Amino acid sequence: MDNLRNDKLESAKLNVQALARKLMRYREPNGAWSTFELCVTAGALVLSWVLMWWSLDVGYWLTLLLAVPTAGFLVRLFMIQHDCGHGSFFRWRFANDWIGRALGVLTFTPYDYWKRNHAIHHATSGNLDRRGIGDILTLTVDEYFSRSRLGRFAYRVYRNPVVLFGVGPAYLFFLQHRLPFEQMRGGWRPWVSAFATNAAIAGGAGLMIWLIGFGPFLAVHVPVMLLAASMGVWLFYVQHQYESVQWARDGGWAMQDAALAGSSHYDLPAVLRWFTANIGVHHVHHLCSRIPFYRLRQVLRDNPELRNVGRVTFGQSVLTVRLALWDETRQKLISFREATRLRRAVAAQ
Repeated sequence: MDNLRNDKLESAKLNVQALARKLMRYREPNGAWSTFELCVTAGALVLSWVLMWWSLDVGYWLTLLLAVPTAGFLVRLFMIQHDCGHGSFFRWRFANDWIGRALGVLTFTPYDYWKRNHAIHHATSGNLDRRGIGDILTLTVDEYFSRSRLGRFAYRVYRNPVVLFGVGPAYLFFLQHRLPFEQMRGGWRPWVSAFATNAAIAGGAGLMIWLIGFGPFLAVHVPVMLLAASMGVWLFYVQHQYESVQWARDGGWAMQDAALAGSSHYDLPAVLRWFTANIGVHHVHHLCSRIPFYRLRQVLRDNPELRNVGRVTFGQSVLTVRLALWDETRQKLISFREATRLRRAVAAQ
């Protein structure tokens, strides 16, 4: 509770509008720097993937061990694709979009389809009345208890860590991104994006299968994709599901305030910061999404008042898994157990 109170006090001290204007000077991407980051990450991914293939003759245990850093490089490429989607990686929209589309083939993420959903996420993050696109389903306590017993069971299954960080990511990247049925009303563009990416994935997979064989390709690429998908969903979860997060209804919601109060500063060790391309500095990213990922740490150095706003350490992030329901009365995320206890206490009065 002390951490929650301190985070809110730190946030309240900041003039969000003035801060957002101040951050605009960090928005300019450096073409050479961006190119270097792209080449290093893509090169490391290719090299580690080849090492995994070579390791098949040594033992599959080594292949799976190498899958961890390989998945990390793939996550980093996704973060570069993410910056392209915000128009922050290169100065030119053409370069951002076509590099983003190419990376979408490697990350199994249709770029234009994802870009649209992610823009909606930024425009609605922390708004209780506009949930449902580009976010992790989060019910309020009242919504949860108003569901049938089957409905409550289904939500508990959805929020179970095995489903949320295991089954869910696999479904998202292997199936949902292939056939975006939830975008049926979004016109033809999401489908063009999805099927063009599907065709490119099929072509790339076919080439690799021709070169190394069907079995070795699956043995190498499937664990990399599964690990990277789970890593990505975990990062997204911690960025918006933590103890001091703030949600609001339409009448009390403002985009810039929500950016700072509804996005965490996931303070990771240096190695993990590199693999995740500083996406843990998420409160700054939401406040000014045009800042390239390699400038986000500079923002914290120049603006130390931002370091403790929404700060979540790696150890603290593990405990966020128990948080599953938004308590509108107490304005905080709580666990199923706490929600049930409070419900019984009210009923007993």
